[in-house]
Parts: sequence; structure tokens; C-alpha cells
Amino acid sequence: MFENEKTWAKYVTNNSTDEFHQKFDQAIEQERKDFGKNYPMIIAGKEVFSNNQFQVRSPADKKLVLASFPIASKEDTLHAIESASEAFQKWSIVPYQRRAQTFREVADIFSQNKFTLAAILSFENGKNRLESMGDLDEAIDFMRFYAEQLEINEGFSKATKSAYPNEKTRSVLKPYGVWGIISPFNYPSAIAIGMSSGALITGNTVVLKPSSDTPISAFKFVQAIYHKLSPAVINFVTGAGSIVGKTILESPLVDGIAFTGSKEVGMSGFRTFEEKRSRPFISEMGGKNPAIIAKTADLEKAADGVLRAAFGYGGQKCSACSRVYVQKDVANQFLEKLAAKTRSLKIGKPWEKDVFIGPVINEAAVKKFLRSSEIARKDGKIICGGSVLPDSQFGDGNFVEPTIVTNLSQDHELIREELFLPFLCVEQFESFDEALQLANNSIYGLTAGIFSQDKNEIDAFFEKIEAGVTYANRAASATTGAMVGSQPFVGWKESGISGKGAGGEYYLMQFMREQTQTRCE
Repeated sequence: MFENEKTWAKYVTNNSTDEFHQKFDQAIEQERKDFGKNYPMIIAGKEVFSNNQFQVRSPADKKLVLASFPIASKEDTLHAIESASEAFQKWSIVPYQRRAQTFREVADIFSQNKFTLAAILSFENGKNRLESMGDLDEAIDFMRFYAEQLEINEGFSKATKSAYPNEKTRSVLKPYGVWGIISPFNYPSAIAIGMSSGALITGNTVVLKPSSDTPISAFKFVQAIYHKLSPAVINFVTGAGSIVGKTILESPLVDGIAFTGSKEVGMSGFRTFEEKRSRPFISEMGGKNPAIIAKTADLEKAADGVLRAAFGYGGQKCSACSRVYVQKDVANQFLEKLAAKTRSLKIGKPWEKDVFIGPVINEAAVKKFLRSSEIARKDGKIICGGSVLPDSQFGDGNFVEPTIVTNLSQDHELIREELFLPFLCVEQFESFDEALQLANNSIYGLTAGIFSQDKNEIDAFFEKIEAGVTYANRAASATTGAMVGSQPFVGWKESGISGKGAGGEYYLMQFMREQTQTRCE
């Protein structure tokens, strides 16, 4: 029976959090020994090194060169795609039980090495200790949950009603072929592994292109699994999206795409991929996620929930809360609590104990933060934050202040556009109907939260909110923290295309197509 990994929660339950931090400290020191290594691509079951490389540096300290990876050419990418195509037939007929067992074995490897893998992630993309471990836990959960789903559904093959007495029929879901997997920087383990696992466990082959900001975590997965598969079932190609991603999207040999990233990149990729023929394109494309704070809310819980959702991992989550609508009666009280809690957050090197906020991912994110802060000062009111933190205090890292802004117009660009930053817009409302209208006034529809003690308001929220993942009175986080198997992660509107959520019972079906088989006696 599938159970979530929940590493930190288990240490808390067992009153052994000191042991957790001790193990994390040891993993950090161990990981430092691997800084600067050259990593290969993996194509057709072989490790491919190159002198043409790019460096991976820690966003928390850009002097730290974590790794060097090859810059793939178009020819490298085509080789990976062709190899995956050639490997498909053999992998597609491997019994589903064996495929499920392979992913359980890799999940066990990750579970046994979780502290080392989490330490890598903390250096690589700037998540704090708990966020890094959560990323690893989710990756493990995806592998185990999808293995269980494959078995529960008996490989997605079932007998159907016979149309005539002399006929026996079955419905069988079969893999498409080669899938391109294009993964983002913010969940370099969980999302890369989750999408790749969905394709592979259902009998497809894969060409995985990770974010160039965070390729190490994805490599660790490929390294753990590719020896267990036939050659070229999974291929790992690193480099520029303009070359690797473009080649994958334009190749007629690629039968499906799983993508997580921005709406602009996702829709551009979708148009390119669908230009010549219809093919499945599974995407999650961000959000501008609202939280509603009603006058009956427990304001302490509401402030905690919004704080964690808005500023966890520096707002660099598709599910991050970036808009808050608070009823006028309690607006000042709520804002005072939220601002005080925000100012007390510890900012620093993410691998250090008790740090809540680490860096943003790169210099482009810093520039976007500066621009957004400048606009906020001009058009609204900054309650707290709004500045880049000085190198003299934080070293050579991409550190910015968690920022709260008010007094913006309802259709202002900061309220309308996804920023992917620790940047929260707070506005007021009079009636609950107005709050729902404001919350739904977005092209996005990924996550949403409400804090209210009025059952009718909560019922109305769940009935009318236009988002795929919704929460009520969740102090742990108003809009983030979906758990595999419990809260399928699905985007509505322009937050997604397929309408089926990762970590849910319908996810694997997207990687297969149905065939009806009729045998006449």
C-alpha cells in the first residue's frame, strides 16, 4: 500500500529533528567533495562527455562551481531521439510488473540516499533543507505511486462487454513511443522524475532535457535507472533550450511531450509540436494563485498559511500564493501580522540550519525583482521588502527580500502576471462574491486557498473557484504543498492543457492510447 515518504514529518513525530540536521550536515560536507566534477550526457546507454561545456553554479554563492555538463548539439539530440525510437518496441512489451518493480527499486535507492540528494539540490537550486527534502520525498512518492497505479490497473488492460456471443473483447492502453521530457529548475528532482516516470513506466521511451540551471539532480535519477533498462530507453541531453528543446519539439520521431515551465514557453512549444500532426502534449504552465481571507478567518492561521505559500522557496513555485484578497474589516490586522512574520524570516545560505529563504535562481530573476519593485513603488505601496540584499552581508548570491505590496489597481501587471519571485500583492474586498470574482479574474487557474470560519463561504469557494488544486484553512500553506496520491496537481485555464493532475489516478493514462481488441471464435 502506497505511503508518502514524509521525511521531515517523521523526524518531528519521533522527536528526532536534531538527528535530521546532523545527517544533513554530514551530507553537505560529503557533497562539497564532488564540486566541480565533469558530468556526461547519457545517450543510447552510453556516457557522452564533451569539451564544449557549461558550468553549474550555486545561486546562493556563484563562486561555487558545482559541476560542468556538455552543451549538446542538434546532432547529439537527434541521436538521442533516434536511439529512443529504436529502443521503444523492445521496452513497450516488457511486462508491466517488471516495469513497476524497476521504479520501486530506484525509489528505494533514492530513499536510502535522500540526505545526499537533498544536499545536492540545496546547493543547486537554493532550496532550504526542508524544501530540498520535500522535493526528494515527492520524487520518491511519484515512483512508488505510479508503480502501484500500474499494478492496481493491471497494466491498463481489461475485458469489456462482448458485443456478440462469439466475440471476446478487451480495452488495452498502449504506449505512444518516444516522449520528450522538458523539466524546470524549481523541482529538479520531483518534476523531472515525475514526468519521466509517467512516460517510462507505461512503456514509452524518453529523451530528458533538464533545466540548465539544475541538471545535477536529474542526472542522479538517470544514473540510478539507466543500467536497469534496455539501452536508450532513457536518454539524458543537456544544453540550450534553443537547440535541445527546439530539436525535440520539431522532431517527427517524438510522439509526446511532457513540459513544466512558463506559459509563454509552454504555448510556444505546444504550437510548434502540434503544427504538423496531433500529438499529446502534457503541460503545467504556472499560476497567479490567490488566497481569500474572510473577516471570520483565524488571522494567525491565515498569516502563517499565506507566508509559507508566498515565500516558501522564495515564491519560485508554480503553486506559490502571489495574490491575497482580504476583507476590509480585518485587512489592517491581517497585514500587520503578515508583515511582522515576513520581516522575521531568516534569509541566508539555504543549506544552513533554520534558514527559511535562500536565493532566487539566477541574475535574470534578480533583474525581474528589481523591475517589479520599481513598478510597485511607483504604482502602489511596498509594506515590506523591495530590495536586493547586499553582497557585503550575503556574499556572491542572488538574495532578495520577501516583498509585500498593496494599493495596486485590480488589473495591474503585478497582479496579473506570474513573477516567480518572493513577491506578494495584497488587496481588499467588501463582499465575498467580490472576492471570488477577483480571485477568478486571471488567465491562470492552478491553486487557490481560503481562510474562513463560515461553512457557506467555504462551500461557495469550492463550488465557484476556477483552479485545479484548492485548500481551505490550511495554515501549513495556503496554496502549496500538494501530496502525491492525495492532492493531484492539475492546472485549469492557461495553467495547463491536459486537465489531469500529476500524482493522481488519471495521470498515467495520458501517456497511453486506447486499443480495442476483439477475438472471434
